[in-house]
Amino acid sequence: MGVGVLALVFVACLDLSAAAQSANDAPPQAGKQALRLPRFVSLKSNKVNVRKGPSTEQAIVWVFSRAGLPVEIIAESENWRRVRDSEGADGWVFHGMLSARRTALIAPWEKEKTGTPLYARNSSGSRVLAELEPGVLGNVLECDGEWCKLSVGDYSGYVEQGRLWGVYRGETIK
Repeated sequence: MGVGVLALVFVACLDLSAAAQSANDAPPQAGKQALRLPRFVSLKSNKVNVRKGPSTEQAIVWVFSRAGLPVEIIAESENWRRVRDSEGADGWVFHGMLSARRTALIAPWEKEKTGTPLYARNSSGSRVLAELEPGVLGNVLECDGEWCKLSVGDYSGYVEQGRLWGVYRGETIK
């Protein structure tokens, strides 16, 4: 392949990339609000079917059985959302089974039952209110990019944001 052909292929790739970018920047259709991908949401129900594809005709590959569990939306197709869980498994869920309520799991990647401190303030020098085990589910009240304020059972306090699955590093939530 000659240099001219390679340059043409490179320019064509740039044009496709620009077209894809402009499609992402296109204004939403009337009555619809564009939401960014990926994004975190939570499950509304204790029973949420996860399907192989975006249709009720697709096979159910597993069932979520914990309301409030955070999932990450990684793709959309009409009324269906492709979600990924904290273990990296993904599949399609009907949009009505998802909530915008933000929740997070405490360090689900840890196999040891080491506690994650829930602090009284957004500082590791503040008083520890509780030690939260991996996989504990909390409601996200706010995040400043480094710390998130959570409610977990009867407790409310702060956890370092990097210890949570259900919020992005550096994300702020008001």
